[in-house]
Amino acid sequence: MPLPETPAVLALRQAVRDWLARFGPSGSVVAVAVSGGADSLALTAAAVAEAALVDALVVDHRLQDGSDEVAATAAATARGLGCRSARVLPVEVGRVGGMEAAARTARYAALASSRGGLPVLLGHTLDDQAETVLLGLGRGSGARSIQGMAPFDDPWGRPLLGVRRETTRQFCVDLGLSPYEDPHNSSPEFTRVRLRTEVLPLLEDVLGGTAAPALARTAEQLRQDNAALDEFAGELLVRAESEAPGLSCAVLAAAAAAVRSRAVRAWLLTQGVRAVTGAHIRSIDELVVGWRGQGGVAVSGPERGTRLVVVREHGRLTLARADRVSRDRRETS
Repeated sequence: MPLPETPAVLALRQAVRDWLARFGPSGSVVAVAVSGGADSLALTAAAVAEAALVDALVVDHRLQDGSDEVAATAAATARGLGCRSARVLPVEVGRVGGMEAAARTARYAALASSRGGLPVLLGHTLDDQAETVLLGLGRGSGARSIQGMAPFDDPWGRPLLGVRRETTRQFCVDLGLSPYEDPHNSSPEFTRVRLRTEVLPLLEDVLGGTAAPALARTAEQLRQDNAALDEFAGELLVRAESEAPGLSCAVLAAAAAAVRSRAVRAWLLTQGVRAVTGAHIRSIDELVVGWRGQGGVAVSGPERGTRLVVVREHGRLTLARADRVSRDRRETS
């Protein structure tokens, strides 16, 4: 369908066009995750206008009565906007991590298994990016947690990270679309909702409407910094791993702390450690630069129920099974 040339429509089309030029696949065939909300409907219409072909994927979380009708309506709207296909993906939402996290896990799993090798465009806006940065600040887990969402994290594409939420709503008004208003998006029991409805409006009021763009710019700058630090950490890891198993503490200690911690984190993940926390990294760093004969640092193994221990032996960090470390201690006591 032809789109009106309003400021909101032109802004979204330009955002999608720029994303396709930078990240789009050959032939510009993409999938779009459609919830029926304003952001996803506006993205879908703009993608149809700019890409060669668009497939719509509609996840039905089945968390509310009538969710199947909402999903069916979203799929019909996507087809009406010109999508080549529109499929509804019913999912089962678990309970691990709370409803928000469980729904997200189920949603991304369904999209990943149904995308048919295509990149999946998501309707995250600049406002979503600002909320993500604030959530990361609250966790206090370093620069990586406040770098926000990337415009392309294969297979997930986010063309609208420079577009305000009010623009996607105006886009829908301009096209005469009626977005679905998810009641979960206004429920104060969810942290992100309170950030959206209470914290960001207050920051915008205090800072004169500049808070969300400033947070988004911070995220972009941090992604660039993190990419550089990750490259330095990769080079350090190569040097620290040379000559013998494990990591050379002398090589690690000579590096900047930010680079050293990233190298250790990367090493742990390649060794099958399932979850690496800031507390793990700080304790392991003490084995490198604050060595005084202390014991090892326990981390999770590659399988549930298995435990590994990072120990310092002969000037190198090594990983051992927790039961082996305990046995060695008994034999030497």
